[in-house]
Amino acid sequence: MKLPFKIALRFLKSSKGQTLLIALGIAIGVSVQIFIGSLIQGLQKSLVDTTIGNQPQISITATNEDKLIEGYDEILSSIRDKEDQVINLSVAADGPALINHEDDTFSILVRGFNIDESDALYNIKESVVEGTLPENDYEVLIGIDLKNESGIDIGDEIDVVANFGETHTFTVTGIFNLGVSSLNSSWTITTLPTTQDMFSFEDRVTSIDMQVTDVFAADAVAASISDRLSSDELLVDNWKDQNEDLLSGLNGQSVSSIMIQVFVMISVLLGIASILAITVVQKSKQIGILKAMGIRDKTSSLIFLFQGLLLGVAGAVLGVILGLLLAFAFTKFALNPDGTPVVPLFIDPMFIALSAFIAVIASVVAALIPARKSSRLDPIEVIRNA
Repeated sequence: MKLPFKIALRFLKSSKGQTLLIALGIAIGVSVQIFIGSLIQGLQKSLVDTTIGNQPQISITATNEDKLIEGYDEILSSIRDKEDQVINLSVAADGPALINHEDDTFSILVRGFNIDESDALYNIKESVVEGTLPENDYEVLIGIDLKNESGIDIGDEIDVVANFGETHTFTVTGIFNLGVSSLNSSWTITTLPTTQDMFSFEDRVTSIDMQVTDVFAADAVAASISDRLSSDELLVDNWKDQNEDLLSGLNGQSVSSIMIQVFVMISVLLGIASILAITVVQKSKQIGILKAMGIRDKTSSLIFLFQGLLLGVAGAVLGVILGLLLAFAFTKFALNPDGTPVVPLFIDPMFIALSAFIAVIASVVAALIPARKSSRLDPIEVIRNA
């Protein structure tokens, strides 16, 4: 094994320009793979975080007549004990209502939370742009769009009419901005006991919300929870069933990314094979002499396989460096007006290692054709025609 390796290394050193060209071609292929893969993964992660990052990924609702969940404490305990992938478990009680303020009426959804538990789901605390969180009954946060539309401000007392006509007076303690216009104009956030009292829910809630460690496994986790609850009065829903268009788009991005990377590696593979095949012709005299001196066909084949391996390793290392530099440059030059990257790149060490490994394997595979050709060289014919 040492002899073909040394000969392969000598062949590469004797044609430094050609060697550099092949290694650079492999490096460009690897860097394109890493850049495109990181870009697509970053885009997908950004889309997922934006659309479902700060909202429930699995929700349990009631299908009974009053749409209320009884005994939710037992359900919460069961999920916490049995479902390891579930995180950020919370309950909510909400109902539609109207705000009467200065002769104007605004339609709202009163949402009651255990705010400390629900904050991990909705990022409520950081979304408060003015004032403070509600701590007592009948204190409320309103959205910034509702504030601008209605003129309601912190400290104001507002009359909220429940769907059965009963009026309750709330004190506004703060303004929130959840980053979604529809929520900022319709949601009001208060404590769980407030909504339970306001809508006469007693000790019942309208939904149990949760997130999971792997967002793309939400459907499997939801199915497991549904089987565990085995109740006809409870519906377990997940974000994947509710966002089929988004999921289709994410799958389309993944497929397109894979196709681009495959064709890039095919072009690299064909380039390596063609250049090494030319090398066989260029080095045919030396190979013929080596065969005449007694090296076997297998050894001559190994020379080109080692060449492919060495070129693959060199190109992969250089490609990883170029890919990471390209990704870093992209995050510095492609910026939003606020200075954040247009698409935040997601650097996955496993993906980078896999890209480099595939490049090395592709280089060795590309060397099979010239290796086979070299093994068939007849030393007598080569020396005679030299």
